[in-house]
Amino acid sequence: MNVADPRLDAAADAIRDGDLVVYPTETVYGLGADALDSEAIERAYAAKGRERSKPMSLGVPDVETASDYVVAGERERAFMRAFLPGPVTVVCEKRDAVPDALTGGRERVGVRVPDHEVALALLERVAPVTATSANVSGTGSVRRAADLDPGFLDDVAVVLDGGETGGVESTVVDVANDEILREGANAAAIAEWLDER
Repeated sequence: MNVADPRLDAAADAIRDGDLVVYPTETVYGLGADALDSEAIERAYAAKGRERSKPMSLGVPDVETASDYVVAGERERAFMRAFLPGPVTVVCEKRDAVPDALTGGRERVGVRVPDHEVALALLERVAPVTATSANVSGTGSVRRAADLDPGFLDDVAVVLDGGETGGVESTVVDVANDEILREGANAAAIAEWLDER
């Protein structure tokens, strides 16, 4: 799939309409919904069978766009510049535009800038989009579109097939508190960065 593929426009339109989209990232396939629309977010939770108290992250096309949705200090911005785009979710204070439905009522939200051509092309068309794995909660993450659960797909309007993904989930980092919340891709380099600054 190339970045001019008309399916990308169809996927962006579906998200704007409140529907769900599956998209590839450099880690695993993600489930995308309008991350500012509480009803669309609820559809994503329902499709995954996910507890509403468990937050979802949001995806944006670049670090500059992230600042529209989160309050990031200088250290957090420096970390984002060093590691994004990439397989990292950075937890920051959310701005008022981000609904509590996305964060499970928390004041902080994870931010993803995926290092994947198709994901970035989608996010350049429409953002922010939910950044959560495209699977039923409690089942394994999906690396190939062909492996998506057929029942799960009943709730999805568009699937963007970007081939096989990397497979290792993103590392989740709270930079402000020097804490790795979930070890995943690039964890050793992230820990080193946190230790040195």
